Amino acid sequence: MPHVETFTNPAPHRDYVITHICPEFTSVCPKTGQPDFATIELEYIPDQLCLELKALKLYYYSFRNEGIYYEAVTNRILDELIETCSPRWMRITANFNVRGGIESVIVVESGPQP
Repeated sequence: MPHVETFTNPAPHRDYVITHICPEFTSVCPKTGQPDFATIELEYIPDQLCLELKALKLYYYSFRNEGIYYEAVTNRILDELIETCSPRWMRITANFNVRGGIESVIVVESGPQP
């Protein structure tokens, strides 16, 4: 996993939601070898650390050549980002583009809902 940098939360005394949207996520279908395209929406309530955007973008791009199912990649992103910044709450919504007439949306979250 590429190192995802963090920075100190400027308001750790307050719960607030940060949303980052990456409309250019790409991975590879392990069954067909075809590219899978998605928009990844990351929402989280930081505790002591926030995610740095350039590092987050490079982390997402690291999946471009990886064969991995939708469900696996979405859960892996959640697990690895939680490990990186230990948020109070986090949700990943992966909106995968239509393939074979079916659009898939995978939602995973951790922590108590805000």
